[in-house]
Amino acid sequence: MILEIVGFDMRYADAFANLNYQWIEHYFAVEDEDRRALDHPFEYAIAPGGEIFFALIGDQVVGCVAMVPKSSDGNTDLEFELAKMAVQPDRQGQGIGRLLLEQCVQFARQRGATRIILTTNDILKPALQVYHNAGFEDLPINPDSRYVRGNLAMQLILGTD
Repeated sequence: MILEIVGFDMRYADAFANLNYQWIEHYFAVEDEDRRALDHPFEYAIAPGGEIFFALIGDQVVGCVAMVPKSSDGNTDLEFELAKMAVQPDRQGQGIGRLLLEQCVQFARQRGATRIILTTNDILKPALQVYHNAGFEDLPINPDSRYVRGNLAMQLILGTD
């Protein structure tokens, strides 16, 4: 298995939507914010200065994740939201999510971001383990109210290396 991680290409937009709709529908209900992001990935992540990474095996998309630039209230530091991470079900547990996450951290560091935030749900145990292993810490409260299912927020503080 030769895995390659590449940046956004409209050829993969349908895979971004399909992989994410699949896990969201399996565990939760699709929400308006999901549709906004998944049906319009360029406007959601790329146009504001973010990226969507795809894990490819050959020409097959087996995973994806978005990095969306965010600014918090009055904060001028650059932050990214890690969002819409998905790995094809039969490829889960193979380290693809970890590799995608490493690419996201590298992307944020290269742009001088101070932290990466994400919203998730505490029933997604394998994803939580990937995030915790990468150094993400749970926030005491979730400041993001866009998702009904979002009962946990996490952050990774990016030091200046």
